[in-house]
Amino acid sequence: MADKLHFSLVSPARELFSGAVDHVIAPGTEGEFGVLVNHAPFMTTLKNGVVRVLEGDVVRHRFYVRGGFADVTPAGLTILAEEARNLSDASAQEIDIEIEAAKLKVLELDAGDTKRVVIEHQISYLEGLRGALAS
Repeated sequence: MADKLHFSLVSPARELFSGAVDHVIAPGTEGEFGVLVNHAPFMTTLKNGVVRVLEGDVVRHRFYVRGGFADVTPAGLTILAEEARNLSDASAQEIDIEIEAAKLKVLELDAGDTKRVVIEHQISYLEGLRGALAS
């Protein structure tokens, strides 16, 4: 197990993944980065994007995250995401429905309503998630 990286992906709703892996690639705000076992410690913020979990050279899991933090320690990599979804569990049709519902909510709000910004960020996240399904 010493040649494996312990990786944990957690959202406010639940822990999506925890286990030993070979390599994780994540969307940092300063650019995409990869983490292998025995990586130097660091902490960074994340942007919306796909986290890929690899076994050897094969991507075994893909998660779409909305922001958050990545913390690399001697114990491994922990990602604390604002929101995250396992791409293998997501369907384009369900996401399209969520996007349309969010767009309707925006139309119901006054131009100055502060809730607009939150919903618009959610729409952006959902559109990115939808795009990640296509790739």
